[in-house]
Amino acid sequence: MSELVTGEAVALELRPARLPSRALAVLLDLAVAVLAYLLVSIVLVVTTASWDEAARTAVSVATFVLVLVGAPIAVETLSHGRSLGKLAFGLRVVRDDGGPIRFRHALVRGVIGVIEILVTFGVVACIASLVSARGRRLGDVFAGTLVVRERVPAARVGFVPPPPPWLAGRFSGLDLSAVPDGLWLAVRQYLARMQQLDPQVGWAMAERLATDLAARTGTPVPPGVAPAAYLAGVLQERQAREVRRVHGSGPTGGTARHSGGGPTVGGSPHSHSAHSSHAARSGQADHSGRSGYSGRGEVPPASGDRPATGFVPPA
Repeated sequence: MSELVTGEAVALELRPARLPSRALAVLLDLAVAVLAYLLVSIVLVVTTASWDEAARTAVSVATFVLVLVGAPIAVETLSHGRSLGKLAFGLRVVRDDGGPIRFRHALVRGVIGVIEILVTFGVVACIASLVSARGRRLGDVFAGTLVVRERVPAARVGFVPPPPPWLAGRFSGLDLSAVPDGLWLAVRQYLARMQQLDPQVGWAMAERLATDLAARTGTPVPPGVAPAAYLAGVLQERQAREVRRVHGSGPTGGTARHSGGGPTVGGSPHSHSAHSSHAARSGQADHSGRSGYSGRGEVPPASGDRPATGFVPPA
């Protein structure tokens, strides 16, 4: 079974779904949608029997669009990529960077899916999935999405370590709008795999990713911060913003709590400077380790569980 591989040769844990499982999921979704369409049509035929022909035609077209096009789009948006068929076969629609889809992604997939699946009876979708290396149909290509398998062995799921506690809220002012999805994916997968990399290779990869990320944000890497710790801190800030945008609530990056007794963003300059100098010594000491940031022992769990990273993988 193939895996996605980033430009940094880091394998993506979420594996793309193939044509058979996707076809079965689509068939189940279509069966439910057609059944709902027939039931609604029967009700409308009874209730609009006294209407004129033009009015009945308009209602029929509106019913077709709402039930067979609008309803699947709404379901994918509200369920973050899991329709009934995908839920039954362990599939999910995600963005190219592995994050949850939004309304615009579901809208593009749904509109193009009318031509790919309904009008051509799935022929165009099947051909596109067979040609694509990742099994994507045209709707996925234009929407920037991917259908992946959710049911993977738990032992193969990579754990993204949290940043050091003294970096909490440090990057709340960064402009992350110019960072492409591919770079986020490479950063996240590097952090999940850095313990498996050769120390020199891991350090060089972290420096290269940190340089690319700093160039996109327009702010250089803070002095004394190891490249891997910088990547973990910025990724946590990005995921925290994503969570706040989805749920519409939660603490801001500048007031987020963190364990380990680290300083808050509003702390005194002297305290912040002391922790920065400590970070510099830690980064230099870690250079002889795996990749400059081990991700172990930085933030002790509060109750025996893994520390919160701000990243919510598709479940």
